[in-house]
Amino acid sequence: MKVLVTGATGQLGGALKRTAPQSAQLVAIGVDDCDLTDVKALRSCIDDVAPDILINAAAYTAVDRAESDESLARAINTDAVGEMAIAMKSRGGKLVHVSTDFVFDGTSPRAYAPDDKRAPLSVYGRTKADGEDRLGKNDLLIRTSWVYEAGGSNFVRTMLKLMQEREELRVVIDQIGAPTWASGLAETIWGLVRKGASGTFHHCDAGVASWYDFAVAIGEEACALGLIDRIPAIHPISTTDFPTPASRPAFSLLDCSATRELLGDASVHWRQNLRRMLKAEKELG
Repeated sequence: MKVLVTGATGQLGGALKRTAPQSAQLVAIGVDDCDLTDVKALRSCIDDVAPDILINAAAYTAVDRAESDESLARAINTDAVGEMAIAMKSRGGKLVHVSTDFVFDGTSPRAYAPDDKRAPLSVYGRTKADGEDRLGKNDLLIRTSWVYEAGGSNFVRTMLKLMQEREELRVVIDQIGAPTWASGLAETIWGLVRKGASGTFHHCDAGVASWYDFAVAIGEEACALGLIDRIPAIHPISTTDFPTPASRPAFSLLDCSATRELLGDASVHWRQNLRRMLKAEKELG
């Protein structure tokens, strides 16, 4: 099985490389290897590798910047995905595409199921939803949320830096979802690939959290591991207290029951995976 992975230098791309099964003949590319906004270059790359499966872990993820840079966000999150889908269909292969909880508007009274109606609130969310629509019926779509990984650019590492620098922090409490450790997401993706799955699936870690809850846990776990000397005061604030260019869903918990049932495993609580990530972060130095 020959597998092409895009976004190789990102958090998920790196995790996919580390967790790849021995049966996978893996080719991983990053932005320096192929400009996804260049259709000819993208088609040439896919033709050269000739993969059976293409896992697209690349995305434009600058949520606020996308509000003023929609053309680039759309080129990567929508148009490039469409080209990948066409190329893989012509080869008789499968596109595995990773999307986001931001395709939902946050008004659901329960965790979002894979087939729930999408209603994105931001440019980022709309371009990701439009990218989803480019997939074929035999392709695989995996939505996730709040992704982080040791060594990456993410909320956890931002909090660690701020906790070392400041005596107090203010973190939003009225946006609810679930953090996702990229390594666990990668293992789920490989599991779905092995199962030959098609259609839409969700993956996030077990449990529920606000960004405030997540920040408090980061402080407690990081202090216990010696990554920070003391936990600063962390104050809960509302979304209206911290305005951003892009609107975010107030509630974006994902229902992952179909994923877990197919794979025959159980979700790991986000706090347990946070602890694993922080231990890996400590090893990085």
